[in-house]
Amino acid sequence: VQLQASGGGLVQAGGSLRLSCAASRNTFSNNGMGWFRQAPGKERTFVAAISWRGGTTYYAESVKGRFTISRDGAKSAVYLQMNSLKPDDTAVYYCAAARGAAAVTVTSQYNYWGQGTLVTVSS
Repeated sequence: VQLQASGGGLVQAGGSLRLSCAASRNTFSNNGMGWFRQAPGKERTFVAAISWRGGTTYYAESVKGRFTISRDGAKSAVYLQMNSLKPDDTAVYYCAAARGAAAVTVTSQYNYWGQGTLVTVSS
């Protein structure tokens, strides 16, 4: 089973991007899903998470009010709408499937990871 992230690219500060993540098989419809990011030379950090039904979401403080996570359960897909992007948002973004159904913010609670998609925000 693979998670395929897409939608990254180069954007100017203040712009928007929408990241998508789809599973190679529809196996994560009952799992919480999340997005993490890793900037050059830094550790991977939590960005957003959503529960299996989409009723619960969590965001890192640095992206609250600017990013929105959503999912399409039928497609086992998860999305990250990123608005008002800042240069500090520059990173490789990874989607991940959690071990359980809940929205979780801890890396160790995820056991399937996508390959990452690069987001570069220019000033």
